[in-house]
Amino acid sequence: MRKVTAALFASVDGVVEAPNLFQFDHFDADMGPVMMTALAKQDTVILGRRTYEEWSDYWPQAPAEDGFAAYINPITKWVASRTLSAPLAWNNSHLIQGDAVEFVRNLKGGEGGEINVAGSPTLVRALLLGGVLDTLTLMVHPVVAGSGLRRLFHDDDPTTRLILVDHLITRSGNALLTYSLRP
Repeated sequence: MRKVTAALFASVDGVVEAPNLFQFDHFDADMGPVMMTALAKQDTVILGRRTYEEWSDYWPQAPAEDGFAAYINPITKWVASRTLSAPLAWNNSHLIQGDAVEFVRNLKGGEGGEINVAGSPTLVRALLLGGVLDTLTLMVHPVVAGSGLRRLFHDDDPTTRLILVDHLITRSGNALLTYSLRP
């Protein structure tokens, strides 16, 4: 069975949207190697519509020597959207037909490497609460982002127990916290 993972940049107050507005100087040298090691295990990426639209405008034109561009452009990408229509323009991108949680559950049962849910906080939340996500890494930056930005969880979400399976504190104070669902 394939492993489904997600990693999100977050602020101390729980914001997971637009990390470029709060990361500032806290994306440090300790984070890069951790992220690249995780990416090396993956052969499939799941994206939500918003992340797909933002990334498909930027990454196909990014410099080839950019490590993330070299990873994201050739990899198989599945996009969860009710508004986009096939075919998708970005190389190796496919539209998920039907329920995204069930699609990822079925994909997880197939052959291949790890499946990464990139960005896409709404989709990450649905996969975690649907019991499909194996690990969630929150890369918490030591900053309060403030109001007006999206958080991962909602006030009406059910109580969901997690287990801390790994952690790292970087030199600039980021807390990389990896959780799985408690059985």
